[in-house]
Amino acid sequence: MRITILQTDIKWACPEGNMMEAEALIGNAPTSDVYVLPEMWATGFVAKTPETAYDEASLEWMKTMAGKLDAALCGSLVAKEIDGSYRNRLYFVLPDGGFYYYDKHHLFTYGRENEHYTQGNKRVIAKYKNVRFMLQTCYDLRFPVWVRNNADYDAIIFTANWPQSRQNVWQILLRARAIENQCYVIGANRTGNDPQCTYIGNSAIIDAKGATLAQAKGHVAQAVTAEIDIRQLELFRLKFPVLNDRDLIRNN
Repeated sequence: MRITILQTDIKWACPEGNMMEAEALIGNAPTSDVYVLPEMWATGFVAKTPETAYDEASLEWMKTMAGKLDAALCGSLVAKEIDGSYRNRLYFVLPDGGFYYYDKHHLFTYGRENEHYTQGNKRVIAKYKNVRFMLQTCYDLRFPVWVRNNADYDAIIFTANWPQSRQNVWQILLRARAIENQCYVIGANRTGNDPQCTYIGNSAIIDAKGATLAQAKGHVAQAVTAEIDIRQLELFRLKFPVLNDRDLIRNN
């Protein structure tokens, strides 16, 4: 399966401009099975005023693009519930317009995200073309118990707005999550600036041994692509069955 990360320079509070940039990156990338955008790709990371980032057209764009590409499209957006609460929601949109979604569990308290968004409490595995993707968002990367592989997924997708100041942590933890869970990790970060931070991307696709299959450059909006081989992953797990000896901690 071919995976493409769309590392965008997100324009603050400008969904139309961010859609145009994503389309341009897709147009210059190899044909893929799955395209992955950063966290809150349509607006930038709006922690304190979610009502300003809610935009129904962004999800409709994802559905339209998935259909045109005959591929899955993944990325997080601000979602509004019937009761008026907001979620940082990661969508995995299928070519037919259907989708899986995951609501961010670990809200970024340092940035007061927890004061304005409702926490999700359900792990979500998206299944597409015989590959099982666990959906995770940014700050979740720091919490290995929540992410622990219960032999129920093959790859983790982390969408993020991970700043330059903590870039070393980003790169180390992506590899740690891949190695400890014997899985592929797809880390889609942004580049550029917003009112709070500077971002230098370094999006990456990592294999189960911690090797880098694809790596984006810092400060550059670009698409990076790699092949993931589930049969090869299965053979590695059979040969070196680390997951059989894991601590059994149940996450619901």
